[in-house]
Amino acid sequence: MWENKVKMKSHSSQDTLFKVTDVITEGWTMSQAYVTLATNDGYAIGALVLGHSLRSNNTTKDLVIMIAPAVSEAIKSMLESVFNKVIIVDVLDSRDSAHLSLLKRPELGVTFTKLHCWTLTQYSKCVFLDADMLCVQNPDDLFSHPELTAVCDIGWPDCFNSGMFVLVPSVDTYGKLLQHAETSGSFDGGDQGLLNSYFPNWQRVSFIYNMVASATYTYLPAYKQFGANAKLVHFLGALKPWQHRYDAGSGSVHTAPGYEHLAPYLNSWWALYNRLVKPGVPEMDLQRALEVKSPVEEVKEIEDQVKVNDSEEEHENTCASDHVYNGDEVAQQLSGLSVAHESLQEGQARWERGEPDYLGRDSFANIQAYIDSKIKNGK
Repeated sequence: MWENKVKMKSHSSQDTLFKVTDVITEGWTMSQAYVTLATNDGYAIGALVLGHSLRSNNTTKDLVIMIAPAVSEAIKSMLESVFNKVIIVDVLDSRDSAHLSLLKRPELGVTFTKLHCWTLTQYSKCVFLDADMLCVQNPDDLFSHPELTAVCDIGWPDCFNSGMFVLVPSVDTYGKLLQHAETSGSFDGGDQGLLNSYFPNWQRVSFIYNMVASATYTYLPAYKQFGANAKLVHFLGALKPWQHRYDAGSGSVHTAPGYEHLAPYLNSWWALYNRLVKPGVPEMDLQRALEVKSPVEEVKEIEDQVKVNDSEEEHENTCASDHVYNGDEVAQQLSGLSVAHESLQEGQARWERGEPDYLGRDSFANIQAYIDSKIKNGK
């Protein structure tokens, strides 16, 4: 039995929901756990599928999820039925907009919240998994590896991808990570940059423990040779499984051009969702969680709105004021974001493959025009 360190304050009859600031433990046997994070209902839906996929592959470990207050009560209740622990945490934000702008992913700031996993000191070892992952074979052997064990990042293999890593919870390490964040920051503005600089001597483990689904096309022969060994599939990128179009009639997902090889994993994700998650999801929450526009769809929506505004402005014969983009300028800038003969799906696939045209259609000027147009239209 583990000696009492910190008093736990229970928030539910099942003793499964508690504040991380109340962390824990009273008469607990040291155990091990998979830990994930959800900051909203969409990611919580993903976490539910991840949890079911781990259990369906007979994991012997506890399942823990950290959630932000933004997760709805209905979804939170569903999480309590799948995870051993549901922990409410404050959202830590790096507030590093300069570095995050390099990634064109400002929302990654809240991923600093995953640092809370080091406070789970009732566990002797944890494996953190992003909520946009799917377990396809039992990965429990990860717990035989030391802190910090991870998989090489496909963008820069000298770094590890922080979608999966082995850690040893420690209040001391947690404090040092926060201090490191404050004094040194993160070279990418997110948790991955921070963790890589704090753990420079990390241990490498096989790609099968964090197989980035959208990248397997880059070396298809290797995927055909080793893909069957994958244990954890990571749907890295802006388009998540719950944002793909699923055809209930055919029971399959419509994949974007160039991503047909993802179909088996996406279909597996949706099979778990439809069988084990969807029946318990309230209709309103389902719509809010799953009907999320992709970045390309938002750009298309803005383009259409700009065209409408241009027509109105031509009839009104008005002139834009200095230092503000008028309708023609915005339309001209945004036109680079949807090149002729490139469909919405093809544009999305190009971004997902990491092939933005920074000097052309996706240049800073075009992105700035997009932002200005949203401000102009009050969106």
